[in-house]
Amino acid sequence: MTTNSHYIAGWKTQHDWDSFKNELMIDGTHDKWEKAYSDYLIPRLNLRYLNPVKILQEHGTFQGEGFSIMTILCSLVEFLESTYQGKIYKHVQRGQQLGQNEYSSSKTMFISFLENRAPFKTEFVNGLATEFYSSIRCGLLHEATTKNGWRIWAKSPNGKIVNQTEKIIYRDDFEKAINKYIEDYGQKLQSSADLQRSFIIKFDDLKN
Repeated sequence: MTTNSHYIAGWKTQHDWDSFKNELMIDGTHDKWEKAYSDYLIPRLNLRYLNPVKILQEHGTFQGEGFSIMTILCSLVEFLESTYQGKIYKHVQRGQQLGQNEYSSSKTMFISFLENRAPFKTEFVNGLATEFYSSIRCGLLHEATTKNGWRIWAKSPNGKIVNQTEKIIYRDDFEKAINKYIEDYGQKLQSSADLQRSFIIKFDDLKN
């Protein structure tokens, strides 16, 4: 099987993307970019991340599935920010250098998302994004646990994403904020040349 036959968004392959990208380059209208969003980004996000989260939410017993939900969402954050910036992750070996559109710091990318993208940026202030990265994201992905006294609860009583004082992250509210960001991003993508350029860079690099 060649690289171009790998599925990158539902049944869409890299070959499908290459063909569609040519259309975007020739006729990048709002409608074409809405199609890029709905046919490529949304299926990839839903099928690989958000639908599994919904299944866990709907069939959960409030006995620990929040760890799985937040692990999925944390892995998604870096993809969303690197898509926004048009950056490709590269593990740098000694003596290697980063290319123009490459990055090697997941921490920088993760914190950038929380501090700069609505609706997260209003809550992740005064160093909270860094604490969240260390205690939630890294704790879950590296040791399958939260660190430094942080807990994961299902829903906030007031719609907040995080309670810094009591060290609580609300998994369902975090997921709702992710969906709100994705919706807003889709609107901006239709007219922003910078986001469009970044989108192409990211999807050109997807291999599966």
